Amino acid sequence: MSVLPYPLLSLSLVLMWMTLNSFTIGHLILGGIIATFASWGMAALRPHKPRIRRWHLLPHLIAIVLYDIVRSNFAVVSIIVTGRRRRHRSGFMTIHLEVKDPTALAILAVILTSTPGTAWLEYNSSDGSLLMHVLDLVEEQEWTDLVKNRYERLLMEIFE
Repeated sequence: MSVLPYPLLSLSLVLMWMTLNSFTIGHLILGGIIATFASWGMAALRPHKPRIRRWHLLPHLIAIVLYDIVRSNFAVVSIIVTGRRRRHRSGFMTIHLEVKDPTALAILAVILTSTPGTAWLEYNSSDGSLLMHVLDLVEEQEWTDLVKNRYERLLMEIFE
């Protein structure tokens, strides 16, 4: 095992530590110690290296996600502003996913959780089911189609 198995992680952690705290020699040493232990902790977890099969689809995915985040922000603001005048129904729903790649699943979790109005709650790896919460659950099938056709299909093309 090398002293710093993830040198870029260590460097970025030290830089973040120094950004959040005043620059002193003591903070630099403490940040270096924390970054070293974090790097060792990452090495102990032994994350698998993601294998991206279609790099050219990543900008398309990023554009879709950014568009959906902006659109969802407006939708959530609309729900908050209209208050009780319009009837909203939040709820939980289960979607059966076909994607199996851990990196693709992690990215899907980040997408769903970072999009206002939705939250990834639980994933059951034995049957591939995702439990998610939706703030304005009008039609479950529309949400299922959105997750499966808009995100899952593209993530499977990129990673599997």
